Amino acid sequence: MYFLYYIKIYFHCYFPQHRDAALKVLGASDRSSALAKTVAWDGVELESAIHDAGGVAGLVRTREEWESLEVCRVVRSEPIVEITRIGDAPPEPLPQGGRPLGGVRVLDLTRILAGPVCTRTLAEHGAEVLRITGAHLPHLGSLEFDYGAGKRSAHLDLRTPEACARLAELVRSGDVFCQSYRPGSLERRGFGPQRLAELRPGIIYVTLDAFGFTGPWKDRRGYDSVVQMMNGMTHGWAGHMDARGASATAPTILPSQPMDYGTGYLLAFGTMVALARRATEGGSWQVRVSLARVGEWITDMG
Repeated sequence: MYFLYYIKIYFHCYFPQHRDAALKVLGASDRSSALAKTVAWDGVELESAIHDAGGVAGLVRTREEWESLEVCRVVRSEPIVEITRIGDAPPEPLPQGGRPLGGVRVLDLTRILAGPVCTRTLAEHGAEVLRITGAHLPHLGSLEFDYGAGKRSAHLDLRTPEACARLAELVRSGDVFCQSYRPGSLERRGFGPQRLAELRPGIIYVTLDAFGFTGPWKDRRGYDSVVQMMNGMTHGWAGHMDARGASATAPTILPSQPMDYGTGYLLAFGTMVALARRATEGGSWQVRVSLARVGEWITDMG
């Protein structure tokens, strides 16, 4: 990751493709010294240009600057947990098992933290979770040991028709489909919520995004640390301890990922509510939570 304090913009570079997108926009190598010499941008323009290039960046804003944006007003108007019926299906009682979600089958197509926290929580309640990733996708090392607890894993390269057909077979025998791919990515491969409600009536389709589902940034990629930079949390943390235990004198990422974990647990809660509604009312259901909306909820509690 890179954090350029003098224009106060944060580049999220956990994945190589996001790093490469930022460097391409800047016309820089991956050396910090070379990167620093290239920056002669307006911050808002640079943030947008990196997003348009397929990268992830967040201009560091004060709370007042964030609240002045339309995206903040739209995000605050959305529910914290949205649960909507997206199709008809007969009532389907929960499977009989020794734990609350015993026998419930979950397909986990999530990465990084919020989505995996959701599916790990479902596994802790007894669900059978199968994590689907691809051999060609970056591996996050030890982090995956944490959020992979209680899950099985399999590789499918969804760029191929054969893998998409196999995933469709898994959907037909599943109960929950949880995904955190960039907006529109799975829809283009035939795995949007309406299509899955047709493929498997009674499916619970769980999804998250960074900046809400209806506003001007609904298609933007984002992560907890990026949203922290943009919504004023890092400014609020200045003067407290940073992740290494030193006093933070500048806007600094919090030593935890409150929006990731909050979003993950709220997604798991919403999934359980949707499963209960399916058992009593029938239907297919969609559960949605965004990082930015959870960030507003956390801020309001503070």
